[in-house]
Amino acid sequence: MSQQLAGPHPWAGVGRTLGALLVSALVGACQSPFQALQELAEQHGRQVQIVPGQAFPLVLLPPSEQRPTERLRVYLEGDGHAWATASQPSLDPSPRNLLVARLAINDPAPNAYLARPCQFVSAAGCTAALWTDRRFSQEVVTSLSQALDRLKQRVGNRQFELVGYSGGAALAVLLAAQRDDVTQIQTLAGNLDPGLWVQLKGLSPLNGSLDPMVYRQRLQALPQRHLLGGRDQVISAEISASFRGTQASSRCNQRVIIAAASHEQGWETAWALWQGQAIGPCP
Repeated sequence: MSQQLAGPHPWAGVGRTLGALLVSALVGACQSPFQALQELAEQHGRQVQIVPGQAFPLVLLPPSEQRPTERLRVYLEGDGHAWATASQPSLDPSPRNLLVARLAINDPAPNAYLARPCQFVSAAGCTAALWTDRRFSQEVVTSLSQALDRLKQRVGNRQFELVGYSGGAALAVLLAAQRDDVTQIQTLAGNLDPGLWVQLKGLSPLNGSLDPMVYRQRLQALPQRHLLGGRDQVISAEISASFRGTQASSRCNQRVIIAAASHEQGWETAWALWQGQAIGPCP
């Protein structure tokens, strides 16, 4: 990581301004999702920061060490607490399970954790559509892409590897399709075919969202690995099979079933085994 991080920078002092930015809180909860994330980060020597200057401020855990890296691994959060009930959108989409943040914190490779718009921190533009129907919209993709640009300027990396969990997998694909510096993607319990997912679940279409399936042929040569839970009742194995297709190279485009994993359980053990394994060689 470049030495720019050592001194003051636009994200410094974020702790003094959190009161102004965190305008939403959980009612009746002993600890808010942000407080839980902050506590987890501090326990492991990481710092919660907020990427400014966006339509939707994004919560970030930047790399903990200041050392140069050619490729930075970025963990993309899932859909979080998008729905309060089957028919009522949540007022706060922040994840209650900090699985993705824990995966990043426990990963020895240089990495950052990036939350989705309106998770942990709210803004005037935050509406329920952004974490329901429009969860994979261009405005969401653009917001995350701008955060990657800022992260790249700070860290000095030339490439990104994106690790997307659940709905974060769809965004990893969309970002890879729209950028030229994403050189590898990995997904865990990934919703790679949202159209098929809503069909299988009997849900309404995600109007306003982009479809990762549109880009699957374009990304066939991109090194990628998709890990699925054998006990996952939320994202079935056929979702990744649909995205991967029948012509994909088994070396460059891998699909792995983790028999003991459900949608939220078993991933820390599984990822510890897979996070350092190379993908490829690719054409």
